Amino acid sequence: MSQLNKIVLKNISTQKERILKFIDYKGISKNRFYKETGISNGVLDKSSGLSMDTVEKFYSTYSEINPEWLLTGEGSMLKEENRSKVFKLRNDHLIKHQEIPLYDLEASAGLVQLFKDSNSVSPIDTISIPNLPKCDGALYVVGDSMYPLLKSGDIVMYKQVHDLPNDFFWGEMYLIHIDMDGDTYTTVKYIQKSEVSLEHIKLVSYNQHHSPKDIHLSRVRAAALVKASVRINSMT
Repeated sequence: MSQLNKIVLKNISTQKERILKFIDYKGISKNRFYKETGISNGVLDKSSGLSMDTVEKFYSTYSEINPEWLLTGEGSMLKEENRSKVFKLRNDHLIKHQEIPLYDLEASAGLVQLFKDSNSVSPIDTISIPNLPKCDGALYVVGDSMYPLLKSGDIVMYKQVHDLPNDFFWGEMYLIHIDMDGDTYTTVKYIQKSEVSLEHIKLVSYNQHHSPKDIHLSRVRAAALVKASVRINSMT
């Protein structure tokens, strides 16, 4: 139940509405619901909200429910073993079928080397998802800067940026390789215009625990526009 305990119950009445929506979707009567969960009869008909104990009993009985949807209303109602998300621009043309190479970033000696000579780097696998924009490759995400939109272990599919910074779409998500005083690292960030100067860009995380950072364009060694992501929710 750790996923449930991490989320603050801000509006428990809406969770009751989502539970009613779920049992209606599954064709479960209220009587059956109370018997299967052990929840007191009549709870769903009361005007009061739900206790955490009630929510936990519901989730433990119907484990196919997506806990994020149950507690926040975001995402799909049901869990999906493999969940993909497309980050599409208006001018993107979707490709019905393509084989996207999946690379091991460490084995390829980093993003710069991978982009410089991708033909000499052997992918560890390929990914095929119908109706995606054109992608050059895919990599595993490391770190939590874009959590919960992306988490470590997710796969992002990208399109390489060749003309920096002219090909940046401000506000979009990018894989970006940065040199910071001799230390280099690859991360996923939103890229926005910087207020410092025209020669700077602002890197913004989805995770609010990571503060935005302005960096000089000379520190950017490589970048790629994130086109889609895949999350594996269960390995069993």
